[in-house]
Amino acid sequence: MLPKIQGQAVGRKENLASQQIVEDHLKNILKKQENQNYKAWKTPYAPKNPHTPFGDFPKEYMPKEKANKQKVIEPVHETSQNALITNKYQGTHQGTGGRTSSQLQKKEEYRPAPPKAGAFDQRTISVSDFRRYYDRGDLPIKVDHQGSVNRIIWKISPEQLDYHHYLPIFFDGLREKMDPYRFLAILGTYGLLESGGNKILPVIPQLIIPIKTNLNTRDPSIIEVQLKVLQKLVLSGEMVGEALVPYYRQLLPIMNLYKNKNSNLGDFIEYNQRKRVNIGDLIQETLELFEQTGGEDAYINIKYMIPTYESCILN
Repeated sequence: MLPKIQGQAVGRKENLASQQIVEDHLKNILKKQENQNYKAWKTPYAPKNPHTPFGDFPKEYMPKEKANKQKVIEPVHETSQNALITNKYQGTHQGTGGRTSSQLQKKEEYRPAPPKAGAFDQRTISVSDFRRYYDRGDLPIKVDHQGSVNRIIWKISPEQLDYHHYLPIFFDGLREKMDPYRFLAILGTYGLLESGGNKILPVIPQLIIPIKTNLNTRDPSIIEVQLKVLQKLVLSGEMVGEALVPYYRQLLPIMNLYKNKNSNLGDFIEYNQRKRVNIGDLIQETLELFEQTGGEDAYINIKYMIPTYESCILN
């Protein structure tokens, strides 16, 4: 019997990709009330689209304005070294007959603010291998536009695919924020996990780097998708939860950072709980599934990385 989360079985199939598209449209409608447009991929941290299906134009053939836009913008954190210190003589008369320091009004010395750690700042999102393979036509999937809801069509049955090659590529594509890459990566990952069976367990070590890379982007929408896929992963086959225990040191630090990141709205309604996009609740659900499927050593390893976690299993 599958574990229950928020009154529903975790194994229930949900179209997470379509939900992401609906959320983007909703945010765009709300932004239009402020005379703005919302596009999830229009951020300084998201990877830029290539100029052509064959790649970007050489920089020497591009206008200078467009060439400058290709530079990656890194977040700059204010530190005590680069903080500006005002000159106490600034604005006073200098030279013969000028005021001296003894005539200046005593002011409090400027003390720079403590540096910002930037623990929750988003990181630059690197281009995924999924995008490269899809642009080259090397993935056996395509979008089916027939009907009211888009679906994916597998050119080759998922049971016949090499999971050591394809599953890490689809996991790497979960950090995409632009369709059709995001749509295909999410539905493709769910399809492979549903049809994998015994093929998933041997591939676990190859999935750690893509999962860690996705979580380290610190983008809330990417973390939400990755947490839901992790819940699907541990329920996709036997021993998968136990196989993840040695890799908790790579996966749990970001969860420890966002575990208590919940909105304190008082008696207002938070609709993120109904949509299951609240990061704090998703992390709690994921950790409980890790403990339930990770065997007898799961709890002590989770507790070591996340000291505030309490066991959900009654002894």
